Amino acid sequence: MKNQIMDDGYDSFSNNPILSSHLAWESFRSLASDRKREVLVDCASKPNRCTASPILVLSTLLAQRLSRETSKARVGIVLPPGIGAIVSNLAVVFAGKSPVNLNFSLGRDALEASIERAEIDLILTAETVRKRLTDFPWTDLILDVGIELKSFTKRQLALRALLLAFFPTGLAASWLGIPRKGGKGEAALLFTSGSSGMPKGVILSHRNVLANCAQIKGTELIPHGETLLGNLPVFHSFGFTVSLWFCLIEGVRLVTVPSPLDVRGNLKAIREQGVTALLGTPTFLRPYLRRAKEGDLDSIKFVIAGAEKTPDGFAEKWEKEADCVYLEGYGLTETSPVLCVNLPGRKENAPLRKTGTVGKLLPGLMARVVDPDSGVVLSPSQRGILHFRGPNVFEGYLGEPEKTAEVLDEDGWFVTGDLGSFDEDGFLRIEGRLSRFSKVGGEMVPHGRVEEVVAEVLGLEDGDQPAVAVAGRPDSSKGEALVLLTTVDIEPNELSKLLAEKGLANLWIPKIILRVDEIPMLPTGKLDLKAIASLASSG
Repeated sequence: MKNQIMDDGYDSFSNNPILSSHLAWESFRSLASDRKREVLVDCASKPNRCTASPILVLSTLLAQRLSRETSKARVGIVLPPGIGAIVSNLAVVFAGKSPVNLNFSLGRDALEASIERAEIDLILTAETVRKRLTDFPWTDLILDVGIELKSFTKRQLALRALLLAFFPTGLAASWLGIPRKGGKGEAALLFTSGSSGMPKGVILSHRNVLANCAQIKGTELIPHGETLLGNLPVFHSFGFTVSLWFCLIEGVRLVTVPSPLDVRGNLKAIREQGVTALLGTPTFLRPYLRRAKEGDLDSIKFVIAGAEKTPDGFAEKWEKEADCVYLEGYGLTETSPVLCVNLPGRKENAPLRKTGTVGKLLPGLMARVVDPDSGVVLSPSQRGILHFRGPNVFEGYLGEPEKTAEVLDEDGWFVTGDLGSFDEDGFLRIEGRLSRFSKVGGEMVPHGRVEEVVAEVLGLEDGDQPAVAVAGRPDSSKGEALVLLTTVDIEPNELSKLLAEKGLANLWIPKIILRVDEIPMLPTGKLDLKAIASLASSG
């Protein structure tokens, strides 16, 4: 059994003292250690530079306000990336509460359910956001962050700044009531994107988030001194852990833009602020290549891509046209989120990245591959369902013990639902979610691979948005039938001929083609699988 489990220092990492700490203490200590460092540049309009000192002053004052306003354990936040989101999240954890960054792109019913299940009675937001989200189910108690931060008197600001400047960090933290011990206590509640159903509330502990920050630091993926573009939503687990907490705790300079879809604004921020590292999905990154002018991407050293599989050829295309390293990684909301990532360069003559893989395990993790039918643990080189175990694996789903038990066993193994295998060097290759396979005539057909080949033969792979999507629906003769959704007119016989010439097996060729106005997408850059399945079954 031992040689069937991948282990990158699970036991030794479990003794890391940071795992018992608290997000509030680690971020407070980091910011207080260098109050003059530039923490972020908010590029929502004109660049707004902010150092550690005012962030600490404002967030600790806002924390006291939150403690007076609500006795609830959680506080909702509805804000895009920027100063407001950072100060709000800090204030919530400084107050000893859990931030719930709500996915405001969800439908009203899903949002109402999320707010009710999280038992939120107060939401931090901004007037500009409220005007835009006219159908959002706001709580009765709303605090406008912009107004709140401007309401503090000069005397309050000055006294707080003096306290932070002249008191030792530990004493200042004690006086302000900054929590120091978090461990397995709840640090945050994130709701899944709902790509295949209603969102689930993922409880992340301080141990989870701090472990993932320490794991990322251990890989030296984003060293101190880099400048990261933070444009992913804070309700996205990657944006929450990496753009927010990792940057705050590890001193990585952050440049924020409210949305990854604002390509022009992102390119301007990259060029003017000297951004060296990008986070994104292929869907979000593709428009950069189409719209970037000469010099726009010159400062970028590397891009870290995740959340969706990188299409064949895209990494090579990015590296050639953007002249920087493309690093694909893998993670899930339930794992805080990062599990594996490719790294630049080489180490002791061993490769640190391989195109077509999502990299190697982060420190402190164990992994195994399990047969989806029998439940038998396989050799890591065989294809099966991926299971992971480590300090960044979540504590469970909010109020759903049955669903938690389906994916988390008594020994802490998390069942991802993804199919994959490890090669001889320890690199993980993801073949897709089990739910994104159809069993056609007894053969497992991956939707993602069919989508890639269809887009390639039709010359649709370079569009800003996906032009094709594949789903399955019941079929009396073959068990399931593939359904191709497309935004362009396609002649079925011609498509079948092109796919056959490309080497696609007959069972893999969709016979049902539905023309749609657009392929349903989530704001995180993923396909909306629930909406796609609905279209496929009703067409």
